[in-house]
Amino acid sequence: MRAYLMSLAVAAPALLVGLAACSNNNPTVAIDATPANPTGAAAVNAERLISADREPGSWLATGLNYHEDRFSNLDQLNDTNVRELGLSWYADIDTERGQEATPIIVDGVMYVTTAWSMVKAYDIKSGAELWAYDPKINRAKGADACCDVVNRGVAAWNGKIYLGALDGRLIALDGKTGKPVWETQTTDTNLPYTITGVPRIVKGKVIIGNGGAEYRVRGYVSAYDAETGKMAWRWYTIPGDPTKPFEQPELAEAAKTWKGEAYWQIGGGGTVWDGMAYDPELDTIYVGTGNGNPWNQAIRSPGGGDNLYLSSIVALDPNTGKYRWHYQTTPGETWDYTATQPIMVADLNFPEGKRRVVMQAPKNGFFYVLDRETGQLISAEKFAPLTWATHVDLKTGRPVEVPEARYDKTGVPVVVSPTAQGMHNWHPMAFSPETGLIYLPVHINSTTFATIPNFKLNLEGWNTGIGFTPGVGVTPVVATGTAPKQESYLLAWDPVKAKEVWRVPNEVYGGSGILATSGNLIFSGNHKGDFSAYNATTGQKLWSAPTQARIVAAPATFTVDGQQQVAVLVGARGLPNDQKRTSLLSGNNSRLLVFKTGGKAALPTELPASANGAPARVKIDPPLLTANNEAVASGEALFAANCAVCHGQTAIPAAGAIAPDLRYSSLLSFGNSWNSTVRDGDRAQRGMPSFKTMLTQEETDAIMQYVIKRANDEKAAQEAKTP
Repeated sequence: MRAYLMSLAVAAPALLVGLAACSNNNPTVAIDATPANPTGAAAVNAERLISADREPGSWLATGLNYHEDRFSNLDQLNDTNVRELGLSWYADIDTERGQEATPIIVDGVMYVTTAWSMVKAYDIKSGAELWAYDPKINRAKGADACCDVVNRGVAAWNGKIYLGALDGRLIALDGKTGKPVWETQTTDTNLPYTITGVPRIVKGKVIIGNGGAEYRVRGYVSAYDAETGKMAWRWYTIPGDPTKPFEQPELAEAAKTWKGEAYWQIGGGGTVWDGMAYDPELDTIYVGTGNGNPWNQAIRSPGGGDNLYLSSIVALDPNTGKYRWHYQTTPGETWDYTATQPIMVADLNFPEGKRRVVMQAPKNGFFYVLDRETGQLISAEKFAPLTWATHVDLKTGRPVEVPEARYDKTGVPVVVSPTAQGMHNWHPMAFSPETGLIYLPVHINSTTFATIPNFKLNLEGWNTGIGFTPGVGVTPVVATGTAPKQESYLLAWDPVKAKEVWRVPNEVYGGSGILATSGNLIFSGNHKGDFSAYNATTGQKLWSAPTQARIVAAPATFTVDGQQQVAVLVGARGLPNDQKRTSLLSGNNSRLLVFKTGGKAALPTELPASANGAPARVKIDPPLLTANNEAVASGEALFAANCAVCHGQTAIPAAGAIAPDLRYSSLLSFGNSWNSTVRDGDRAQRGMPSFKTMLTQEETDAIMQYVIKRANDEKAAQEAKTP
């Protein structure tokens, strides 16, 4: 139990101070450290954020409010009239790749980020672009971004817009002009840290984490003064070099849960790359921590251990960064089961009475409800058919694992659900206090986990320590004896009864963020390219509009001259099936779309003839395979470790993959051109970084031979289908 909940004797003083300083009737009295009347555009302060529910015409923060419930009190659009929605205006986005941001709307202006950490501001009435900011990220930095060069949004405070950029900078922009006010480097530029998450601002402090736990980084979350950019505090998620003093007292206890030296030499992971929420009454911020590095615990921490504070929800004092409590969702995680997914604070109506809680649906497939003051586990039930554990023991707070799922201990490859993608990833969920339901995008998936023999740490690249195929002639065991089929759906979950209420299957696999409103509606997109509204009580689809793009981001709703409107940023990896490119600026039709009742705007149906559109897929024509089986096998392992995250497992891109299908690449016919791209970085500014410091030429040649093998396999398959 000690590994999951801090002693209440330790927690009580900090909690009592917070409770004494705050009144339930007026929680802003002691905690609003900003001017009562912030100046300029983006004029947001603590009072506005705390009272966001009383300002439903705006969308002041990425999750709407401090509790991050993504529930709007607007009800002008409702389950009786939502069918009247039409497109009001749209803006083409000048970056490709994934678009994951929720726009914020403050005092007539919409602010949104795009891929490559760019920021744009629009007039919400006309859709006119007011300003744009490009932080000029070196495109080679894309090599450090595990999961695309995305950004999930900005924060507004006292006349400024705050951006966490991919290269680790925290940047404050003038809300009216978009001009930089200050910037601070929050990471060591010699290490492969990235930022894709949204800054949160509490009491005049900008709180930001970072990503990179597949690389050689050590996780932490930091707070900076919103006016000057000066760091106020930093809290590390895992212990560092044990020969040096611990930065925080609780790290001494955490160090007892780690084994060996590999973890601190390679960083250990545990990055805080997404989920956070704040409770003003308790003056407590909750942050989610990530996976270990390497993923495989047998390499990272030989001999096991809980490896605190990986995969945990941690409560901190936002003034000082002082630790209050934690709950670890996956002790000693070894499958990339992060707890960085969205965190939410909410009031739930239990049979014994109302209770304010912290909620999360992390990757591992259990839905957690915790007491917000102590971190005590209230419930943890499967929201999807996971196979790595049978249940969570409510007395100890620990999952009861399926023994064969621990490939790192058994040495036997195992098929486990979920994959590293998780049953729920970063895609925002929403909570309606009116229906009492959580609305959650769910993925069902399975994969093989296997230890890589003779694994060597890679100081420049990925360090999962895992093979995703069992190996030649090896049959993996299947955890619990069955592997669920791959599917995805929109789930309505009752967090009080801890059970499913309804679900809506997706026609095309993939998750998308969710918005809930007082009109008994939820809004969400999908990977088919539709943006839809559903009845929040029953799940019935009430309205849908084609967007010509895959949708992963969550929508926002606001008002213009008293009329409710809905905005969503579209564009993800690749285009929907059978969808043409129609945008001059992006190959995946990235756009900001705004809908209103009676909207008459229309998206283009063709790419203008004068534009250089994406070429049609040519007939596959690879060179003959000349390499021996050993070279191909070596290339397969190297491809899985270095290339598959962007180009797809087994060199077959999944739907919406980041990068192109290499089996069709003309580079395969020219070894020099292949290495000029892969090793020398000839296409770095197009998002293909150099791997020269990570792979030898012999290794990149082996990867090329493996891709040639896969290309010839595809050619043979196509020819077999030809009459």
